Amino acid sequence: MLDTNATAIIELPVVEQPVEGVTAEPVRRTTGRALYVETYGCQMNLNDTEIVQGIMARQGYRLADSIEDADVVLLNTCAIRENAERKIHERLKHLRYWRKRKPDMVVGVLGCMAERLRKSLLGEQGLVDIVVGPDEYRRLPELVERAFVGEQGIAVKLSRVETYDDITPVRTRGISAWISIMRGCDKFCTFCVVPFTRGRERSRPLDSIVREAEQLWEQGFREATLLGQNVNSYRDPNGRGDFADLLAAVARAVPQMRIRYTTSHPYDMSDKLIETMAEYPNICPYIHLPVQSGSDRILQLMNRHYTVAQYLDRIAKIRATIPRCALSTDIIVGFCTETEDDHRQTLELMHTVRYDGAYMFKYSPRENTKAWKMGDDVPDEVKSRRLEEIIALQNRISWEINQTEIGKTFEVLVEGPSKRDPSQWQGRTDTNKVVIFPHIGTEASYVVGDTIRVRIESATSATLHGSVVA
Repeated sequence: MLDTNATAIIELPVVEQPVEGVTAEPVRRTTGRALYVETYGCQMNLNDTEIVQGIMARQGYRLADSIEDADVVLLNTCAIRENAERKIHERLKHLRYWRKRKPDMVVGVLGCMAERLRKSLLGEQGLVDIVVGPDEYRRLPELVERAFVGEQGIAVKLSRVETYDDITPVRTRGISAWISIMRGCDKFCTFCVVPFTRGRERSRPLDSIVREAEQLWEQGFREATLLGQNVNSYRDPNGRGDFADLLAAVARAVPQMRIRYTTSHPYDMSDKLIETMAEYPNICPYIHLPVQSGSDRILQLMNRHYTVAQYLDRIAKIRATIPRCALSTDIIVGFCTETEDDHRQTLELMHTVRYDGAYMFKYSPRENTKAWKMGDDVPDEVKSRRLEEIIALQNRISWEINQTEIGKTFEVLVEGPSKRDPSQWQGRTDTNKVVIFPHIGTEASYVVGDTIRVRIESATSATLHGSVVA
């Protein structure tokens, strides 16, 4: 799914800051060239796009708000599901139109799909000039320059040390920002390609993350999300502590900023982390805790490292320590050998936990994973039917939970006009629920980035609706 893209033609700052241990490239200030990036997939890709923009800014590139205005077009890709890869191939074919109109345009594919499909991407005649994996973005300026003189380029090696800690991400809009705290994953779930496309876990220094949070507050951002494939396994490379220690340090450094994080792994969800969340009022009471399946047998096949009982123990600890905490999850439907009984157990788990929301998907086999060798033996029509049942149940639970919010008043961080109706504005509670409220033009006493009080008057399964309270 297309999540975001550059939204304006702006002049980016030139940063002349040598990287320790890396030979500094001369900064080109006057390329006059424009960069357009389309981002597909997860939050890590969104953050990577900001890093890429920062790297290219050092060479004098500016952002373009459309392909028509761009000299360089980069697709930042996802390889988690087959459908995501299909969309990229379709998008590359659509770019042929622009390649004919602008023969000098450079087109590149970045991210997880770049590493997985490097040979086939470069083999598609005239569609791709460069292919760059998640750990090789520092080479982008060099590869792009070579592409302008007709050379194809590829850089997809994985790194055990790269965190882009010295790169200032270019954030073009909004009041919420991602802060990447680590890269890679060591869990090796049998369905997941991340360890093969993003490499092994490595963490950024705690102090640099705290400094970035402070800078974001000074720049006008009012919410920050600490980001990693498995943030719970964060360890400061300088021995300053674990993820709970980092979360506490950030919360203390910017006490007025809302702090979130994603994504957690249930195996590493410690009592210390839960108690730290309860201790600081600016750490949002919301946890995304992927369960994937309600069947112990399937969880073992997935190599998830926990049982349903252990997962429910973590849920109980969260509910006892942070009573207001909202919960969301990921569920994979139709994993290898999943039976009707396994499916029933997942439905039972959903009844027990009662998530506020969930991301629900049909299993999609990925090459190089262990599950690839297990076979994809659940028919697609069965997957589709089970997914419909999962979605229907979650929608009902979300609706029921949201009905209990009617009559309550929440602190809402104002995000701006609603996409559907500009006369209605929207914001978000600290529990990550979207709230829609009337905006009375110049009479409104708030602006984007303010926190206001909204009394909830009605609710759907996805959205709360209310009025601003003076």
